[in-house]
Amino acid sequence: MAIHEAAKTIPAPAVKRSLEALKSNICKVIKGKDDVIDQVLVCLIASGHLLIEDLPGLGKTTLAYCLSRSIDCSFSRIQFTSDLLPSDVIGVSVYDDHVKEFVFKRGPIFSNILLADEINRTTPKTQSALLEVMDRGKVSVDGQTYTAATPFMVFATQNPVDYEGTFPLPESQMDRFLMRLQMGYPEYGKELEILQNGTFRYDSIRTDPVVTRKEIQEMQQFVTQVYVEDSILHFILKIVTATRTESEFQAGVSTRGSLSLMLAAQASALADGRKFVIPEDVTGIYLSVLTHRMSLRRQTSDTLEERRIIEGILRKIVATIPLPA
Repeated sequence: MAIHEAAKTIPAPAVKRSLEALKSNICKVIKGKDDVIDQVLVCLIASGHLLIEDLPGLGKTTLAYCLSRSIDCSFSRIQFTSDLLPSDVIGVSVYDDHVKEFVFKRGPIFSNILLADEINRTTPKTQSALLEVMDRGKVSVDGQTYTAATPFMVFATQNPVDYEGTFPLPESQMDRFLMRLQMGYPEYGKELEILQNGTFRYDSIRTDPVVTRKEIQEMQQFVTQVYVEDSILHFILKIVTATRTESEFQAGVSTRGSLSLMLAAQASALADGRKFVIPEDVTGIYLSVLTHRMSLRRQTSDTLEERRIIEGILRKIVATIPLPA
């Protein structure tokens, strides 16, 4: 009941208007990807991290840049390569001759939105440098703990087809991402608009912020206050439990995964202007939250094929579970 009372104070309509303005601003550049943008914004207000896994040249980097420019916040991009070091991501302590002591020089991770481009092209040692900050929002260096910026979102990309010179993300790191999405090819008419507008580099895009950092922080606080009725919790748990008994999966969804699904459903409800979760919030988001947490027992030809099979199994599981009244 305490959660229900807290939900009454959420300005849900105002949140919806702010997110609609944010989406409209991004859509000026990213054409025909309304569903993807909706889920990116859900991930943002849920304080989650996002992995976009798709072929090169479909606008992944541009989307991240437009999101950061539409919010009054800082943006950093790291091109992950095999020779990248953890200090290139986190920062390094250097000796300052003026003060006669070591001073920590912050790396690009200390920004509000961090674009980790082609994250699977760097070594596991450098990949693991992101684990603590993605999980706790803190960075430990030389015995000192530094707090990441708020809001903080890792927006990672990777190519699911090109395996040469890559280091697949371990399950522990995949589990840190709240959602995994794919851009997909634009529709014919939308791609024609892109051609008519001409080509440009993402960093040449000029767009003004329409939402402040403070507004995003407030939205993130509101998300956890969105009311989730017990029947919805049972619905989520039935989905998660079914993945743990599915013979085609190596292992089922973890407890972090079930919490992530609940949080994403709360964020989806708030983005829709509601203070409470309905079954459609869960059914509309579960594939993006759960698919990357699963792996098959059998071998597949590539990552895209594995993703399609996992999505098919999850759809069958959810179809067999009655929706809460």
